[in-house]
Amino acid sequence: MKTPCIIHIDMDAFYASIEQRDAPQLRGKPIIVGGDPNQRGVVATCSYEARRYGIHSAMSSALAKRKCPQGIFVRPRFDVYKQVSQQIREIFLHYTPLIEPLSLDEAYLDVSSQLPTRGSGNLIAKDIKQKIQRETGLTASAGVSYNKLLAKIGSDRDKPDGLFYISEKEGPDFVKTLRIREFFGIGPATEERLHALGIYTGADLLTWTLPELQPIFGKSASFYYHAARAIDQRPVEVHRARKSVSVEDTFKQDLDKLEDMLAILSKQSKTLIKDCTRIGVVGKTITLKVKFSDFTQVTRSISCASYVTQSVELDSLIPQLLESARVKPLPIRLLGIGVSNLSAIDDASWRQQMPLL
Repeated sequence: MKTPCIIHIDMDAFYASIEQRDAPQLRGKPIIVGGDPNQRGVVATCSYEARRYGIHSAMSSALAKRKCPQGIFVRPRFDVYKQVSQQIREIFLHYTPLIEPLSLDEAYLDVSSQLPTRGSGNLIAKDIKQKIQRETGLTASAGVSYNKLLAKIGSDRDKPDGLFYISEKEGPDFVKTLRIREFFGIGPATEERLHALGIYTGADLLTWTLPELQPIFGKSASFYYHAARAIDQRPVEVHRARKSVSVEDTFKQDLDKLEDMLAILSKQSKTLIKDCTRIGVVGKTITLKVKFSDFTQVTRSISCASYVTQSVELDSLIPQLLESARVKPLPIRLLGIGVSNLSAIDDASWRQQMPLL
């Protein structure tokens, strides 16, 4: 069986780079794409110049302004971003029909069948990057490997304008060197739990067996076990349709205080909005998930009249959802919040909810 060749393409600071491309006077300056810092707006994304000040997507615009007073706030133009995203997708189609978009600015490409005529995955990725730059004026970073896990890690390795290749021979040793947070899908809460177990790197994770991981991490245990061995058999899904975006945490110690639950859900709401912005979607239905100490699970949902675009909106809904979901007088071992009934972000949906410059 032939070794697959997967490329992950990730555009560099996509929205901000488009703004700098279209307005040359903004090049080299800290650009913050998002809402008015004087009207409770949020950051959609920012340029690399702004990231040096600690600014990131889903941060409040007011905080971004405090961190970088000289930052230039620019109103998002999602119609333009979607047009450029479609232009990039057309470029991908010159190389393979096997494309799995993850958001407006990133996608997996399976180019396995193209290798006999186009050469190596590295050559194909280099050609794609050059074509994107010629036709759009933007740079992209690429990861090339034999599976999706390593391709995605690779694309983040040498940003911006990077190209990183991980061969099948190198893969197992490469993942041993990774900090646990570098594995895609492991966020701050899971990282903290893994650290508590003495797992700081891929090499540490490799020492754990699947039966040891399963009681602690449940369904995610299989992913962690195989990731530590550089194994990922997920195919590139051409017709991938996202139906929801969610964030959840399982706790080392069950929660019994309401204020602790609300604090965690507020933190999750900020992460959720950040993820939605990165993916390029907004949603109208908010769902809260609660798992009690006896492992029973309850969900509660609210459908909103307009799209939810800010974490403060989620925070206003969380108390009533949590009150409705706490049907048992038991401590809680898992909390999660998600959004569904999705639509691609556009100017109209943001104007409904977010004051912009």
